[in-house]
Amino acid sequence: MRRIVLTGFMGSGKTTVGPLVAERLRWKFVDVDDVIAAQAGRSIPEIFAREGEAAFRRRERETIARLAGEDGLVLALGGGAIEDAETRTLLKSASGGLLVHLEVRLATTLDRCRGTEHLRPILADETNLASRYQRRLPLYRTAHVTICVDELTPEQVAEQIVRKARLG
Repeated sequence: MRRIVLTGFMGSGKTTVGPLVAERLRWKFVDVDDVIAAQAGRSIPEIFAREGEAAFRRRERETIARLAGEDGLVLALGGGAIEDAETRTLLKSASGGLLVHLEVRLATTLDRCRGTEHLRPILADETNLASRYQRRLPLYRTAHVTICVDELTPEQVAEQIVRKARLG
């Protein structure tokens, strides 16, 4: 195993758990959204507002494709990246990579993300949020490994990921 890719719905802990896994393995942690924002010179919400979702998804797909070949890397995807069939195929078939789904109940997402509505406007529309969750869940579950994280601490999740990757 040379790289671990974390996927899951918002609030699943990808950005919290990723650095813990990377630290345990002495690997680098990269959040795809941070890379996209740095390259664009604006925040993800600003990219969506100025360029639209299609342009953001194109940036996301290109960024993931570039990073998916790196070794010694823990990569956190944005919650919607899994909806792109090309990205899903790449991540599931990439040699040396483990795609890990951090599964979280929608109620847990709402609890964990409360107060971030200014960064995640979708949180204010629970009907649309629930629809998005239901649409993505079967796609997330195509990952190599699924870990239910609702009742686990970030440290416990990190430990399970390292064990599933057989690196610890």
